[in-house]
Amino acid sequence: MSAQRAGRWTHLLPAGYSLLLTLLITVPLLRPGYLLLRDAVSTPRSYPTDAALGLGDAAPRAVPQDGLLAALSPLIDGGLIVKVILVAALWAAGYGAAVLVRELLGAPLAAQLVATTLVVWNPYIAERLLQGHWSLLTGYAALPWTVLAALRLRIAGGDRFERFRNWSALAGCLAAAGLTPTGALLAATVAVLVVGWRRSAGVLVLAAVASAPWLVATAVSGVAAEPSDPAGVTAFAARAEPWLATVGSLAGLGGIWNAEAVPVSRTTPIAALATVVLLAIVALGLRTVVAADSNPDRTRVRRLLIALAGVAVLVPAVAATPAGLTVLEWLVVEIPGAGLLRDTQKFVALAAPGYALCAAAACLRFAGSDDKRAARDAADTGSNSSPTPPADRPARWSPAWAALFIGALTLPLLDLGWGVGGQMRAIHYPDSWHEVAERIDGPGDIAVLPGGMFRRFPYSGTAPVLDPAPRMLPRDVLQTGALPVHDLTVTGEGARAQIVEDLLLEGGPAGRLAEFGVGWVLVERDTPGPLGNSTATLAQLRPVHSTGELALYQVPDVRPRPTPEHRSLVIAAHILWAILLIAPLATYGYSTLSRRARR
Repeated sequence: MSAQRAGRWTHLLPAGYSLLLTLLITVPLLRPGYLLLRDAVSTPRSYPTDAALGLGDAAPRAVPQDGLLAALSPLIDGGLIVKVILVAALWAAGYGAAVLVRELLGAPLAAQLVATTLVVWNPYIAERLLQGHWSLLTGYAALPWTVLAALRLRIAGGDRFERFRNWSALAGCLAAAGLTPTGALLAATVAVLVVGWRRSAGVLVLAAVASAPWLVATAVSGVAAEPSDPAGVTAFAARAEPWLATVGSLAGLGGIWNAEAVPVSRTTPIAALATVVLLAIVALGLRTVVAADSNPDRTRVRRLLIALAGVAVLVPAVAATPAGLTVLEWLVVEIPGAGLLRDTQKFVALAAPGYALCAAAACLRFAGSDDKRAARDAADTGSNSSPTPPADRPARWSPAWAALFIGALTLPLLDLGWGVGGQMRAIHYPDSWHEVAERIDGPGDIAVLPGGMFRRFPYSGTAPVLDPAPRMLPRDVLQTGALPVHDLTVTGEGARAQIVEDLLLEGGPAGRLAEFGVGWVLVERDTPGPLGNSTATLAQLRPVHSTGELALYQVPDVRPRPTPEHRSLVIAAHILWAILLIAPLATYGYSTLSRRARR
């Protein structure tokens, strides 16, 4: 095989292997239907409501995610868009890990596959999928690519176009990660750390632009001035898994706050065994990763990623202690926007690049040990053959060790496959949802019964799911933002929604609904939940449509709320984010055309 063909396979095989792992996880979801699992809600069509743009009563936590779906779903089925993004994110995470260890360590093919396995097949992926945080995984997937873009920017020479291309690539990474606010924070942290202090100001500006949709929406909606419920700090703190302390769970890339959103294997002693194996592999490669080489920039970046991995594990662990909880409670009450930090386990994603480097380096270290043993054997027998040269080590030794490490990483978490043990699958909505959406043709927001934000539909499985009404219907749906966690309820920012919900449950007058801008009431009949004395209020409304699953009522004499003053500004922020997202493609196209023109 020629060197050129071998190099091509070295690039293609990690990409194909990452795709294979991704498909093993997502196959049940690829059937026709929609993702509806806890916080994940995909629908055939979304609408550019105020809430979708981040201008609702609640904090803009799903921005620009909801705005993107609202813009694209009139052209492409919304469920398909979510599936494509999720598959692309998992694939990009694995392939990015392979490219990262190749660039920073010179890792051979087999070691790249180990890094890909660790980044794709781990408890963090399993738990976030079960919690429904599909869009957060775009931020996770962007991390290795952000490291690479920032590294190239750090070592870029004087060529102006080369620098522009590197900035463009970094902009695309930050925008992709910025599909959610947490993802934006993850990528910005890595970019600032890697790029160096001289360019950090430019990176911060770029990160702010990539985060413009939710930053602008937060600023103009007034939500930033509202403190978060401090009860959420304890509710969303990292959790110790069986036979592991909190720090052990986090070091094993697990420990999500919701004990129900974990694969079965993480509820058994296998979780402790898997964590020990993972940390052993990381420890085996640590010395190689932090060792100095001929390129000081790459050495420094490797060391920074290892330090970041340690911080990403220790800080959430400390935050789950009584002292840490006290500090976080003060932050969310006193500092606007600090509620974004409540779910500290999300930030364990920052450990993934460092872990990937160590896993690949562990392969190299064992290859080196085998080569030394071969040299000693040759010396003892008086052989004149020379030791295996470093360039040949991977081809001779790495595959066997890689297979061992891949098995050690995947076997304890086999139930990540097939939709995390079949829990993540495609569902089908009743036709009544489409019928109701077509009947809503007048002014006013929508109130929904039963009370609360979570549902258990016959077609959605046993896990609670977010109400799909806000993404399914063409008007703003009032939601309180209250989240039931364990034995307590974390209050949300939706004060108007809470007043309207209380009014319905108490059987209040329809005129009061109209005063609060409510033009419609939707009753979801096929899910349990509090209804209170709402029949008294519904009797005063005009029935519009009724099926076995849904009933729609119209409120007379509604007083529609005015269009938000800054809606156009928020839309402009979304457009700016979209421009950054496609910037690398535009730059690549320009460079391709330029090369052809020169030829």
